[in-house]
Amino acid sequence: MNTMGNLHRLLAVSEATARELVRRRGVLVLLVLFPLPFYLSRHNEHTGQSIRFLFLGLAWAVSAAALFVGHGGRVLEQRLSVSGYRAAQVWVGRMLALWALGVLVAAPYLVLVAVDQPGVRIGAIAAAMALCVAAAAPFGLLLGLLVPRELEGALLLLVAAGMQMMIDPASPAARLLPFWSGREIGTYAIDHTDSGFLMRGAAHGVATTLLLATAVAVASARRLRRRPHMRPLSSA
Repeated sequence: MNTMGNLHRLLAVSEATARELVRRRGVLVLLVLFPLPFYLSRHNEHTGQSIRFLFLGLAWAVSAAALFVGHGGRVLEQRLSVSGYRAAQVWVGRMLALWALGVLVAAPYLVLVAVDQPGVRIGAIAAAMALCVAAAAPFGLLLGLLVPRELEGALLLLVAAGMQMMIDPASPAARLLPFWSGREIGTYAIDHTDSGFLMRGAAHGVATTLLLATAVAVASARRLRRRPHMRPLSSA
């Protein structure tokens, strides 16, 4: 298939994913507002920590949306497979829609931080938000592929968020968590530390996103191969 055909299919999957999210309006509103309590929870006592919690709330919201997409789109995934869509076109299209959602959710919070805390490095804050969104989309999709029910996936997301808040970010174990990059870049942005924090956080965020995306690709391909009774239509 040519490049334009691939692009058309990616956009078609992204559009279908966006429509699926819009249909869950109540859930979507809650996800958009979800990072706000994280930010306000420590705002009066520890303003710097409130920004780090905001990163975590943003990541959880996008991960939860991805989890819902992964579970709610299973029937659509079967239809697309029969229609000749490849697994990569399905999960990449979904990820593009989730990244777009993440940007839309993060934008007003970035403005909020810029107005509320003008002393921070706002460029680094934007980078941390982008990396949290980038990793959150494949993280939620992976849980949707591996966990049979939404409730179980949501509980795992809560466990990941709780561990992210409780574990010392300087410990080696913290680097195994998917959103450690936000804590590290947040230290650079808030405390005006040296650029080593920014570089470590950026490297972790990019590596985590690539690793999770690869895991989603493998899991998606394996799940489609488990359906031998389904045969894709030959493409022209």
